[in-house]
Amino acid sequence: MEDTLLVYGEMISDQTCISDKKMIHELEQKGYGEIEKEKLFLKQFETLYLLYTNRLVLKKGKKQMDFDSFMNICQKTDTDILTKFLICRDLRNRGYVVKDGFGFGSDFRVYERGHFGEKGAKFLIFGLNEGQQEKIGALQTKIEEITQMGKEPIIAVIERRGEVIYYKINRMNFLENKARLEESFQL
Repeated sequence: MEDTLLVYGEMISDQTCISDKKMIHELEQKGYGEIEKEKLFLKQFETLYLLYTNRLVLKKGKKQMDFDSFMNICQKTDTDILTKFLICRDLRNRGYVVKDGFGFGSDFRVYERGHFGEKGAKFLIFGLNEGQQEKIGALQTKIEEITQMGKEPIIAVIERRGEVIYYKINRMNFLENKARLEESFQL
């Protein structure tokens, strides 16, 4: 999508609706949104990214929404929206197509550069903020589910400064060794 192309959208409920067929085509080719009844609906993180890059003019009724006002609305329904936006922005700036995840803890499906529409997503990414705790069992479950789907699991860690660092992870096995554990606690 050219930087000069402005997209005009209307806020309906908590989603952005694009009605213009040319804009729908341009956005769809770049991996944005989902089509329903000949209209394109953007996810909140996609709307935030397009507002941030000044490519979207978003109206709610007659009022024009800016990035900050839309972010405030999003944070009321999704406490992780800032994390999702930062990851989406970073991946889009690196040339990847980013779609929402399948659930079970993955935030995004990410397609290899140049392969959107040709192949399925190669990566499933889930975000964590620096200092956020995650139970190792829950992490292991996510990794197993992602690898069973034939995707590569990646953790995106958001540093306090807003920088995103990616960690490719593999399946892990934690063997219980009760005998050794009991020996270590005997006095």
